[in-house]
Amino acid sequence: MPAITGDEYLRRINALNSNVWYEGQRVTGKISEHPAFAGMIKSQAALYDLQHQVKNMTVRSEKTGEAVGVSYLIPRSMEDLQKRKGMIQEWASFNGGLMGRSPDYMNTVLASFAASLEVLKGEKKTFPKKLRSFYEYAREGDLSFTHTFISPQSNRSKLSVLDEEVTNARIVNKSDEGLVIKGAKLLATQGGITDEIIVYSTPGTAEEDQSYLFSIPSDTKGLKFVCRRSFAHSDTPLSSRFDEMDTIVLFDEVIVPWDRVFIYENIRAVASLYQDGKFIPFTLHQIVSRQVIKAEFALGVAQSIIEMINVGEYEHVQGKMAEMIRGVESMKALLFKAEGTGTLDENGVYIPDPLPLYVAVNEFQRFYPRCMEILQQLGASGMVTLPSERDFSSEIGSDLNFYLKGYEKGGKEKVELFRLAWDLSMSEFGSRQTLYERFFFGDPVRLAQAVYKTYSTESAIQRVNRFLE
Repeated sequence: MPAITGDEYLRRINALNSNVWYEGQRVTGKISEHPAFAGMIKSQAALYDLQHQVKNMTVRSEKTGEAVGVSYLIPRSMEDLQKRKGMIQEWASFNGGLMGRSPDYMNTVLASFAASLEVLKGEKKTFPKKLRSFYEYAREGDLSFTHTFISPQSNRSKLSVLDEEVTNARIVNKSDEGLVIKGAKLLATQGGITDEIIVYSTPGTAEEDQSYLFSIPSDTKGLKFVCRRSFAHSDTPLSSRFDEMDTIVLFDEVIVPWDRVFIYENIRAVASLYQDGKFIPFTLHQIVSRQVIKAEFALGVAQSIIEMINVGEYEHVQGKMAEMIRGVESMKALLFKAEGTGTLDENGVYIPDPLPLYVAVNEFQRFYPRCMEILQQLGASGMVTLPSERDFSSEIGSDLNFYLKGYEKGGKEKVELFRLAWDLSMSEFGSRQTLYERFFFGDPVRLAQAVYKTYSTESAIQRVNRFLE
């Protein structure tokens, strides 16, 4: 099957009938029609349609010759890498970069695993051939994925391994059928509305029974997705369309068939695939490509506010905009450098330079919340005085259109813009977006440590030594 359309995505997700719980009740019927999911699922379907409407969104499969999504492409050159970026940013432009778990993210993760099989050579309880075959199966079927790897926050101390009551999803049995998993995992964004869920452990996993990598269909028996409250409301321009549901994943003695088990009970192999393979550079490249679009979107909203109320002549406003411009252009430059200073490995895979990408992601953790603060400062009271669509359609609509007018714009146009800015920076959806970017790809302190540890200071020290001599 070639790259799918939005209709095919909707058909598959509705047919799954996954075990999804929302506000104390299991979701029944077509999940694409449920108010908490309808807007986001429709937006995701539109992404799949774009694959057939925009050039360079697909490539020919090396296996079947069919058109497959570029997000599954393992780059063999800088041009391939830039083709991936173009596709990622095309999708991100559709949603302002607000869908952090659009399909290209996990497709990139799976491609990174398939391109890193050499790190599993000689490791016990690993199945690299199965992982490669599964990647090809997902690519040819254009599968959608959620994932989960975060353990519940019951005890994050260094002595947590001594806990007798373990809440983390773990291997409780092995049978002829496969692994038996019981426990919980956190934060599967888009949980229950994708074909599959990839479950894996991250470096730092201390127990073998919590060390694994596998993928199973979202409707697997014993698998439950428990949702947070939806942020999607009919009068919100962004959250109504792009609120990606976050879920807790419960494993009630879920059987993972052996053909879907890629690693188990091997702490070192899990860590190696993450740290020594292509996972970090590939996923960072996808993340930064999207974040550039998101930063530009925030910049555009800020400038639109300035023009709406005609405050561009003020120095403090120009200073705030310069701050945002510096951030946007810095992100672009770091992404460009990562592509240009990439390397071709012994297997012919082109790997972007991870250091500029680390710097970009770490900087965005600080920069994006600052952008939201600037939007609030520019909008000020206008971010609060937001009558509804019904108000403007009522008998007082003409008064509101006059008294809330902007510079050469009517009140309704002004309120539409300010409601968008509010939804981006102040609503539940906006607050979730800010928190999401604060911790994207990990704790900011740990990311800063990674930047420090991977940066070579040798040439800088030699320069100092030359002066001392």
